[in-house]
Amino acid sequence: MAEFGKPLSVHETSIPGLLLFDLPVHGDNRGWFKENWQREKMTSLGLPDFGPVQNNISFNDAAGTTRGIHAEPWDKWVSVATGRIFGAWVDLREGPSFGATFTTEIDASRAIFVPRGVGNAYQTLEPDTAYTYLVNDHWSPDAAYTFLNLADESVAIDWPIPLEDAELSGKDAAHPRLADVQPIAPKRVLVVGAGGQLGRALRHEYADAGRVEFATRDDLDITAPGLEKARRWRDYDTIINASAFTAVDKAETLEGRADAWAANVTGLTELARIAARNGIVLVHVSSDYVFDGSLARPYRESDPLSPLGVYGQTKAAGDAVVATVQRHYILRTSWVIGDGANFVRTMAGLADRGVDPRVVDDQYGRLTFTSDLARGIRHLLDREEAYGTYNLTSSGHVMSWADIAREVFELTGHDADRVTPVTTTDYFASASGPVAPRPRNSALDLSRIEDTGFRPSDGREALGRYLRDR
Repeated sequence: MAEFGKPLSVHETSIPGLLLFDLPVHGDNRGWFKENWQREKMTSLGLPDFGPVQNNISFNDAAGTTRGIHAEPWDKWVSVATGRIFGAWVDLREGPSFGATFTTEIDASRAIFVPRGVGNAYQTLEPDTAYTYLVNDHWSPDAAYTFLNLADESVAIDWPIPLEDAELSGKDAAHPRLADVQPIAPKRVLVVGAGGQLGRALRHEYADAGRVEFATRDDLDITAPGLEKARRWRDYDTIINASAFTAVDKAETLEGRADAWAANVTGLTELARIAARNGIVLVHVSSDYVFDGSLARPYRESDPLSPLGVYGQTKAAGDAVVATVQRHYILRTSWVIGDGANFVRTMAGLADRGVDPRVVDDQYGRLTFTSDLARGIRHLLDREEAYGTYNLTSSGHVMSWADIAREVFELTGHDADRVTPVTTTDYFASASGPVAPRPRNSALDLSRIEDTGFRPSDGREALGRYLRDR
């Protein structure tokens, strides 16, 4: 008999993430009614918004029917429709809680959330017991399962009906002991665009993390058909999108426009769809080009988008797409400098070769070093900061391109006066092809990410380190 009148409440258990719920059951002379799963109420109490896609029922004729211990690569919401069970759960995930155990009885007035990798078993205490569960993935022969023997001595589950008197399958009786169990690994992180400047910085940042997978464009092209089938996406909990079309002037050409939209919007839309469908955190890198640069102050994350050219339009559209993913981070940057061809290396090369450059002095902003960007991405993910948009550049004074060029000359031991400042109009006056409009003010306000405890590098100090290491 279900216990009537309990308020909806949640209880933590001895296994991290395993949550036991009391459910309100309303009954009268006709029977009873309950809300077995109610997304809004239960997520407000701490139930993960796990996105179930399948509902299964296991009916058991006799008391003493015992099933398990099975750990699957998906989350489960377990309850009882009729009867009563003794449930046992063992943490079979990699990590310090491996082997932790929790047991309790469940009737119609209780339910339990079982996170991916936690072994699940139950023993019926009444005949005609129906055990029901929601799962957030479809069964697949390619999925990785882990099993533990019901009689394992190290977890020592005190079964109400001794196993020798219980009804269980030969397969369940033959499962391995805990010492022989292969733990379920955490879900993986996938870095897309791992061959670019940011991708290389992310390789360095995550060099100590075995669960991070890196995919270059040759490995995974988000603009190619069949992206949905390219991976078993339920095995990932995070995608970091470091791929993009960034040739801003080429984007103003007929061919470049199509390529920019394909990479920055169409392919990204499919990636976002995959993330939303599979509950994956999507990390995306955006740009100062989503703004027109007309403000007299640094741009905040909440400022309206107003891109000037094709590249900026594709990045703004990409931001809007990513924002539809429930769990997302958008990192807005400017003037990116990393391992590859970039403005700083060009200026240092000109200085060394004795070339005196003309450099634009009416566009203002800050450099973004890819080491900072990679560090900031990991900071947000590791700390599970609030989802949304964050500006991230180096800190320090806002400077023009000409100011930065003079800094490069000075830091490499050359005369900064060799740099001649010019206007944007004069600089591009003799350009032979299309020129993308640039925002005059690319400075981004860093308050939001700094409020999370992240400290971007000082721009001049980071520039000095970069030049020493080039």
